[in-house]
Amino acid sequence: MEELAGDLLKRKGLRSTAQRRAVLTALQGHPHSTAADLETRIGTDAGAAGGLSRQGLYNVLEDLTKAQLVRCIEPAGSPARYELRVGDNHHHLVCRRCGLIEDVDCSVGAAPCLSPGEDKGFAVDEAEITWWGLCSDCQEAAPQR
Repeated sequence: MEELAGDLLKRKGLRSTAQRRAVLTALQGHPHSTAADLETRIGTDAGAAGGLSRQGLYNVLEDLTKAQLVRCIEPAGSPARYELRVGDNHHHLVCRRCGLIEDVDCSVGAAPCLSPGEDKGFAVDEAEITWWGLCSDCQEAAPQR
């Protein structure tokens, strides 16, 4: 993934730094990671990813998000989460109990998937939908009423 990460960065006009490659690699296979998750996966000591500090991690995440290599979602009551799945206007299911987040494909196949009843002059290009409930594991663990 690191070689591929370098190519992705260059295509977006970003320098292919060890820190940026490390973050992209750490997100591979770990969608919906928090910055703390990434910090644990990458490490922030002087030897990790060319010396990635906590502030450096946040700077890299901001750069990658602005370049649309990473998508940031912010479910209510949860820290920001980052994923590599970008540009397809997918949505999310969030478990109220355990915090599990699952992707849900756009229902109509093209952004923005939904249109507001009144656009108030906005040119809408994306809709971000979050459904809340209990995942199947939490439903099984929930006491019966």
